[in-house]
Amino acid sequence: MNSIIGIVVTCICVFGGYILAGGKMSIILHSLPFELMMIGGAAIGAFVCGNDMHTIKGTLGDLVAVFKGPKWKRQDYSDLLCLMHELVRLSEDSPVDLEAHIEDPENSAVFQKYPRILGSKDFVELICDTMRSMLMNFDNVYQVEELLDKQLETMTEERLHGSHALQNMADALPALGIVAAVLGVIKTMASIDKPPEVLGEMIGGALVGTFLGVFLAYSLVGPLANRVKQIRDQEAYFYALMREVLVSSLHKNETTLCIEVARRSAPHGCRPSFSEVEDAIKALKAA
Repeated sequence: MNSIIGIVVTCICVFGGYILAGGKMSIILHSLPFELMMIGGAAIGAFVCGNDMHTIKGTLGDLVAVFKGPKWKRQDYSDLLCLMHELVRLSEDSPVDLEAHIEDPENSAVFQKYPRILGSKDFVELICDTMRSMLMNFDNVYQVEELLDKQLETMTEERLHGSHALQNMADALPALGIVAAVLGVIKTMASIDKPPEVLGEMIGGALVGTFLGVFLAYSLVGPLANRVKQIRDQEAYFYALMREVLVSSLHKNETTLCIEVARRSAPHGCRPSFSEVEDAIKALKAA
């Protein structure tokens, strides 16, 4: 919602100020389709040329996320803590039973309690792989911790590819606007014998290209790239919360302490209170 409001406010202020200052929208509207075709088409073509299909698809998903917000909500953080509590408790009490859950999470009674988490296959796979490593009795706990950190680092970097691609597009748009403006000037020079009022309108249309390139770069694509990065960084806290539980467990801390350490690492806006987590865990035990 904030993104939509920001775009609307930007357009109203920019074009409203232009009209109030005595500017004529007819010149912009006449040139806009052609300039947008040149600048937008070149930007999209460069984007496709410079990125693989995985990044292109991911960027489209990132643009959807801009308007939907981060995937993980406050309730998901509470659910994750409950899930990790059950898994860590199983690893302490019955490693054989835990193995059955992590080998087939789709049919696991534990994972099925949390359908939103189970729906994220990459995240579930990360949990299962790490707990499988814990059961393999590595030489020391730091090996498992290092494996987890490297995998999280790789996943985080991959999830930022869309933001980087959008930022590269934003950086290129002003130059593409100049390209469109130069083409407009070339067109104008071919009509140098026209009356001044006609030449003025043609020059104004050419300058629309420069305006459009700068406007799209700094008022739309650049802010979108920044928002995508914010969302992916916030979602990374969800992965970090899982890491805190497992690393704390590797160091032989009590399960309740592992959960509390992770709870405090959650971002403030999504962090469940101590009593909320305690009540949820008590409800699990009662069930």
